[in-house]
Amino acid sequence: MADFSIKPDPRYRSFRELTVWQQSMDLAVEIHAAAARLPPSERFDLGRDLRKTVRSIPSNVAEGFNRHSRASYRFHVSVALGSQGELETQVELARRLGHLSDSEADRLQMLIATVGRLLHGLWRSLAGGGE
Repeated sequence: MADFSIKPDPRYRSFRELTVWQQSMDLAVEIHAAAARLPPSERFDLGRDLRKTVRSIPSNVAEGFNRHSRASYRFHVSVALGSQGELETQVELARRLGHLSDSEADRLQMLIATVGRLLHGLWRSLAGGGE
């Protein structure tokens, strides 16, 4: 049977040291600022969705890091990846509705893609046996 326990990595004592967590927190700040600039008619629905979705990314990285099994950690990273895709879609919707300029949406999409690449790398590193 495969060993799914997480071996302590002396490089990381806290999720706060992970680049993916740091970058996703930076992304959360940017998305919260963009949501605050939405027109009043969208601040509640679309703004709430953007804020909730972006918070899910670093939250799941942190929760997974603090779990006691590799499988659980990987599961939480996969949830964060799902939220990353959801956020990408919401930002594109805000652009298409005219609530974000092309330049702002492009900048946010670049940050979202960076976080996505980091999440995919973490997810792969947690495969343990070869996914």
